[in-house]
Amino acid sequence: MNRPLLIQPRRESVEGQPILRPLPSAHCRSVGPFVFFDHMLATDYPPGSGVNIRQHPHIGLSTLTYLFEGELQHKDSLGSDQRVRPRDVSWMTAGHGVAHVERTPEALRRSGSRLHGLQVWLALPEADEDCEPSYSHLPAASLPVSEALGVRIRLIAGHGFCLQAPVPVRSPTLYAELQLESGATQLIPDEHRERALYLLDGEALLDDQPLPRHGLVVLPPGESYTLSACTGCWLVMIGGERVGPRRMNWNFVASDPERIEEARRRWALGDWPKVPGETERLELPR
Repeated sequence: MNRPLLIQPRRESVEGQPILRPLPSAHCRSVGPFVFFDHMLATDYPPGSGVNIRQHPHIGLSTLTYLFEGELQHKDSLGSDQRVRPRDVSWMTAGHGVAHVERTPEALRRSGSRLHGLQVWLALPEADEDCEPSYSHLPAASLPVSEALGVRIRLIAGHGFCLQAPVPVRSPTLYAELQLESGATQLIPDEHRERALYLLDGEALLDDQPLPRHGLVVLPPGESYTLSACTGCWLVMIGGERVGPRRMNWNFVASDPERIEEARRRWALGDWPKVPGETERLELPR
């Protein structure tokens, strides 16, 4: 039996929001279609402050924002203007090019707020890398949930655990939130070739090995495991089919490095779709 691979996340900050980022890593560039994983750590923002991620571009990927606490306002160059609440799915497919903004809604900026959540990027299959951009918002109530024997599973995207989410993924995908009561167990099947678990809180065993909190544990393909809750615990699971090797540079993902160079050139020149009503933007890193 192959051993799971543990990836310790690195600490980063995105426009002042502290995050943990296990993907991409030198030891693991992707899990299924997932090429980027940010855990936005629970952060309290006093009145007059909040998240403000200015206008920035993407190509070749879909972004999925999923909050546990707080709210974000999503705006993009397609004209979308959506308030994202806890356990909603905010799904944006960049295709050949899109720009967006994410910020604390004005009412919460005035009152103060708390933010905690995840943002992941999924690489698009090569045939879809230059597709038309699109945006979908799926409210929390639209996501399928199963509950049995002390285990609650909410499927965020894709398919797994006999559930199918309505998010318009472009390749076989698994993205689930798992909550286990103390003493509960859950089989982690091998229905997807690539899988990884991320323990948000609590104590749990994978077979007989403790799962580290805030570590991404990548599971070998073709093997099933038993997840056991030592205390009440809370995890997310990602996986699916790998879409092939991808280059990543800043906010751009592509199978062909020339696509990335062209996107960098266009953004630097200002030759890019703009978010209506927005003037500030993030510049290319040097």
